[in-house]
Amino acid sequence: MRVIGLVNVLMLLSVLAFAQDKFFTKSGRISFVSKGNVETIAAKHKGITCVLDTKTGAVQFAVLMKGFEFAKALMQEHFNENYVESDKYPKADFKGTIVNNPEVNYTKDGTYAAKVKGTLTLHGVSKEIETAGKVTVKDGKPQLNTELTILLSDYAIKIPAIVKENISNTVVITVDCALEPLQR
Repeated sequence: MRVIGLVNVLMLLSVLAFAQDKFFTKSGRISFVSKGNVETIAAKHKGITCVLDTKTGAVQFAVLMKGFEFAKALMQEHFNENYVESDKYPKADFKGTIVNNPEVNYTKDGTYAAKVKGTLTLHGVSKEIETAGKVTVKDGKPQLNTELTILLSDYAIKIPAIVKENISNTVVITVDCALEPLQR
């Protein structure tokens, strides 16, 4: 009887350990800033979806473009209609890997440097990128943070000639995702 009880406990622990290898959120935060000569354009979004497989380091992010909030309604309208064309390209996503994943101890609280490599798809254009970030583990749950710089021109986002001097081609993107165990 003890052997059966011990086997059941070990099986339960192995299932729980297996369940802890994938983490998820639908409420991650992403923001961007573009500092031009005349105008700074900034927006925030509180609904980024992220999935992380701690065993492989595979990570995916997805964001609906219409969810970005701007300080000015007109900026939001121009962003969606004229620049990222949200009706035609409703989401942006990143699919990649934490390439130094073996260096991250997901079972021990701490902050770990992360090197991330993958494909960012924005405005219908996919481009390979590499960036640095960090994984912070607290109470067995990872939080992912990164900042990356992109050029709008790399993603076929055109700045009209009339405002080219006012709006920067360079955008700094910040991602912050606190993850929970993925429920199966």
